[in-house]
Amino acid sequence: MTRDPIATARTLSEALPYLQRYAGAVVVVKFGGNAMGDEAAMAEFARDIVLMRQVGVNPVVVHGGGPMINELLGKLGIKSEFVRGKRVTDKATVEVVEMVLSGLVNKRIVQAINDQGGRAVGISGKDDDLMVCVADDPDLGFVGKPVEMNVQVLRDLYNAGIIPVVAPVATGMADNETFNVNGDTAAGAIAGALQADRLLLLTDVAGVKDASGEVLSQLTPSQVREMVASGTISGGMIPKTETALAALDEGVRAVVILDGRTPNACLIEIFTDEGAGTIIRSTEPRVKPRVRR
Repeated sequence: MTRDPIATARTLSEALPYLQRYAGAVVVVKFGGNAMGDEAAMAEFARDIVLMRQVGVNPVVVHGGGPMINELLGKLGIKSEFVRGKRVTDKATVEVVEMVLSGLVNKRIVQAINDQGGRAVGISGKDDDLMVCVADDPDLGFVGKPVEMNVQVLRDLYNAGIIPVVAPVATGMADNETFNVNGDTAAGAIAGALQADRLLLLTDVAGVKDASGEVLSQLTPSQVREMVASGTISGGMIPKTETALAALDEGVRAVVILDGRTPNACLIEIFTDEGAGTIIRSTEPRVKPRVRR
């Protein structure tokens, strides 16, 4: 492939204001969906995360892994029961969840980032009591709702130049208790506790759509609530927007719901004027002040 050096230089030059704006920013990225099972897509995602770190952004990656969990449960002959469309997570299931998320999936992402020249360390919500949960719904078993966040371990890692990669498995209030946490929920809780500049929720859709099916580039929390009440936001988009609103309430500056299948989606969102997907925020974007010397 022939590259145009002038176009490359122009792109880098145009990115300067965004590089300045996000220098030192904390960006929590929820990674999941089809890209996790595709080696090329995984490598591209890892390269984007390493580039963000290289230019002074502090990325924190939180991942899911539903398809991999389903695959191993099937191989082990463990049948899943569902209540109101949600998987009942019993003792046997939560052990499989922890094996897959904290082991297989987490280390694949860590290795992908390291292969691209980054420094990544994989942890779960259990490490240093990062995420302490109670049962979200007694009917669902060991599905957790975060009630206490201890994010200093994440600050220690990114302040040392290391990219944290977090598996959404948490400890409970009792000894030896393990909870499976929805990946979006975990990412929102972590972003809120860190007072992150951005929470990027990578999905398999282009963003939040209006009644005519057009993707909306920007929404306020009040507009989101109106769209949920009217049924314009429905199905799987409801919990994502609920996560976004909860994160904003906790002090996250903005949440973006975007298509993780789009090449370089994170870079497009952070470092271009057009952005990607739908940004939800109640404040104007921060403009880096001119520094007097």
